[in-house]
Amino acid sequence: MSVNTESHAAPVAASPGAPASNKPHLRRVLGLAALVMFGLSYMAPPTVFTTFGTVTQITDGHLAAAYVVALGTMLFTAFSYAKLSRAIPAAGSAYSYTQQTFGGHLGFVTGWTLMLDYLFLPMINFLLIGLYMNAAFPAIPAWAFALVSILLVLAFIALGVKFVGKFSGVIVAVSVVIIVVFVALSVSYLSGNPAPSVTAPFEMGSGGVSPIFAGAAVLALSFLGFDAVSTLSEDAKDAQRNIPRAIVITTLLGGLIFIVVAWAGGLVIPDWHEFSALDTAGIELVEKVGGPVLSAFFIAMFVAGCIGSAMTSQVSVSRIIYAMGRDGLLPRPFGKLHPRFGTPVLAAVTVSAVSLLALVLSLEMAATMISFGALFAFSMVNLSVIKHFFWDGKLRGAAGVLNYLLMPFIGFALTIWLWTSLAPNSFIVGLCWMAAGVVFLAFRTKGFRQAPPKLTFG
Repeated sequence: MSVNTESHAAPVAASPGAPASNKPHLRRVLGLAALVMFGLSYMAPPTVFTTFGTVTQITDGHLAAAYVVALGTMLFTAFSYAKLSRAIPAAGSAYSYTQQTFGGHLGFVTGWTLMLDYLFLPMINFLLIGLYMNAAFPAIPAWAFALVSILLVLAFIALGVKFVGKFSGVIVAVSVVIIVVFVALSVSYLSGNPAPSVTAPFEMGSGGVSPIFAGAAVLALSFLGFDAVSTLSEDAKDAQRNIPRAIVITTLLGGLIFIVVAWAGGLVIPDWHEFSALDTAGIELVEKVGGPVLSAFFIAMFVAGCIGSAMTSQVSVSRIIYAMGRDGLLPRPFGKLHPRFGTPVLAAVTVSAVSLLALVLSLEMAATMISFGALFAFSMVNLSVIKHFFWDGKLRGAAGVLNYLLMPFIGFALTIWLWTSLAPNSFIVGLCWMAAGVVFLAFRTKGFRQAPPKLTFG
C-alpha cells in the first residue's frame, strides 16, 4: 500500500483501513460545511450546561479556566488528527491511524478502548433527555423518554448519513441561538448585578492547577466532535482536503463557544453551592437570567440537541465498528452495509442495544466511563504522527521537527497529564474494558494472521 505524506496527498490504495473497489464502501455525500455541522452537533454546544454543575464543583467555580486548558490541549491533538486524516483517509479514526502505524494489535486495542466512549456517549445523551423531560413532565418516568429517543435515533440513522448531516445543521443553528440569547441575557443580568471580577472564572482557586486539570480531563469528552469528524473520511467529498479542515474548525468553534458560556455562567452564579441539583444546574442557570419561559424553551432545545448529539455519536461509533468488522477484527457481519440505505445497520443496532443501559444507570455512573478511552486514543494519535511522519517517513527537517515531532509530543504530554487527572473510578472501568479487549483479541487471532501492509512514503 502506498500512503502519501501531507504534502503529497492522494487517495490511498486498498488496505485494511480503507475500502477497496471490491469491498463495500460508504457514500461520499458530505462537504466541508456538513462536516463542521456534524462535528459541532456531536460536540453539542449546549452540553456546557450539562456539565456546568459537576465540573464547576470540581474546579471550585473556575469552569472557564478548565475549558481553556481543555481547548489548548485538544488543539494539539486536533492538528495530529488533521495530519493523519489526510494521509490515511479511512473511516476508523484513531483505530485506523494506530493500526496503519503501529500494527493490528495496538490498533485494535486503541479502537476497542475508544469504543468505550463512543458506546456510552449516546447513552449519556439518552439519560439527559430522560432527566430533563422528567423535570418538565414529572408524571412520566425518565426511562420512558429515554426509550423513545433511542428508537427515534435508530430510525433516523437507518436513513443514511446525508439525513444526519442535514439534521445536524438544524440542531447547531438552534443551539447557537440558545447560546447567543443566554449570553445576551447574562450580560443584561450582570448590568444590574455586577460580578466582583469579570476574570474570576479564568483564575485559579486555592487548589492551584490540579482542580483545573481535573475539570479539563472530564471536559475532554466535549471535544470528541473532531474525532467524530475523522470517522467520516469515507462519507466525505474530497476527504483529504475537507476532513483536516473540518477537524480544526470544529475544535476551535466548539471550544470558543464552551469558554464564552462557561465565563458568562460563572459570573451569574459564581458559587456552585447555590445549585439545588448539580445534574440539572443548567436549568437553574438559564432560569436565573431568563425566567421560567426561557427555561422551558431551553429544555426543549436542549433535548433536541441531545438527540442530535446522540445521532452523530451513534453514526461515528457505527463507522468504527464497521471498519473493524470489515477488517475482520470484529465479527464480519459488522462490516456489511444495508443494501438499500448503504449504512452499517447492524453496528447501529448494536449501539442502540448498549444505549438501553440508559434505562437503569445513573448519570454519574455513566459519566465515569467516558473520558478514559478518548484520552487514551488521543495519546495514540499523537504518537502515530511521530512514528508515521517523523520516524518512518523521515521528515526530519526544521518543519518536520516542528510539525511531526514537537507539536504531537506536546499534544501527547498534555493528554497524558489530563488522563492521569481522571477520577479513580474512570481508571477502574477503563482498564477493565481494555482488559476485556485484550482477552477478546487473544481468542480472535485469525484477524491478525495477516499483518497490515507496510506503509511507504513519497
